[in-house]
Amino acid sequence: MRTLLSRAIQVDPSFHIGLSLIVILAVAEIFAATLYYVGRARAARVSTQSVAAAVARPPATSVSARSPAPVAVQPAVPQAPAIPNPSESLVDQLVREGMELRDRGDTTTALKRFDEALDSEPDNTAVLMEKAKTYDSMQLYDRSNELWLKIKEVSPPDSTTYELADRRLKVGISSPPPAEAGNTSAAVDAAPPKDVGGSPEGPIMGISEVKTTETPDADAEKNLALQIGIKKQPGATIDHDKVKIFVKFYDTVGDKDIKLTDADVNYEWLTPKHDWTETNTEVLSVRYLRAKTAGASSEPLLSEAAASVRPGQKGRGKASAANSGQRKYLGYIIQIYYNDDLQAVQAEPSRLLQHFPPSKNTSTQ
Repeated sequence: MRTLLSRAIQVDPSFHIGLSLIVILAVAEIFAATLYYVGRARAARVSTQSVAAAVARPPATSVSARSPAPVAVQPAVPQAPAIPNPSESLVDQLVREGMELRDRGDTTTALKRFDEALDSEPDNTAVLMEKAKTYDSMQLYDRSNELWLKIKEVSPPDSTTYELADRRLKVGISSPPPAEAGNTSAAVDAAPPKDVGGSPEGPIMGISEVKTTETPDADAEKNLALQIGIKKQPGATIDHDKVKIFVKFYDTVGDKDIKLTDADVNYEWLTPKHDWTETNTEVLSVRYLRAKTAGASSEPLLSEAAASVRPGQKGRGKASAANSGQRKYLGYIIQIYYNDDLQAVQAEPSRLLQHFPPSKNTSTQ
């Protein structure tokens, strides 16, 4: 047996050669197959990445296509300077709010906005002019002249603002601000001056000041009086028959609702004649009196309390409080009309104007 096996191995060497060839061919075929499938996998991966890139690319292309368009770029242009200097944009915003409040008749809050802007830029001539115009609309010429004088002091002698302030102080007539004044936006500077009634020509009459005096009264829950200074524009001729003055007091009912008062309201002129011929400022006193005892009330009496006051007459509107314990004094609104057109309005607190906006003429009063 040993002899046969050893002889067979020695006799057939070609078996090893053939087996080796088969192994080599098998390895070669496996290698070739591996290269083939690896190549296909790589190609598939590249194709997938190309498709993903193609899918992600269109949005980027559309954004870049929109960015150079004027509509997308233009809004960013005026905002760019505001980034390094936020105080400028704050001043512009405060001035716009102040002008809007003044146009609605809320001069008290408008002045607060202008003061906030001046806290950031005390010498901003555009803000100073808007504040001066507000005092002009309130007929507070002494205060407006102080501002015009300051504008003249801080402006270069050859500037338009200097000439405007100089002319205003000499002539005494409010003029619209120039387009180049101050550092605020063109939209603020270009706005035409308006009185509280919306007339570009300005008011003929106005409220110069309002003084509130409260008198201690053991028999009354509230006893106060308003002294209202009513002034005409310089050089204006007033027909006192065309002047109408409305003074309306308001109460809170149950600390919730706001209603026209039902307290006693009395009117009395403190200056004689009150026709704006011998003096430029006439003073009207209006008293609010709420007694501690309740009485009957009616709509006609409530209407009489807020009736129109005409120069040359004493007025007394009376309506006792039906629910005096539930009512509390809130404030007032003063409206001045000439020839049925609104000339001036003042309210305290100013938020009353949001609840009861003034009518531009007495036909809608």
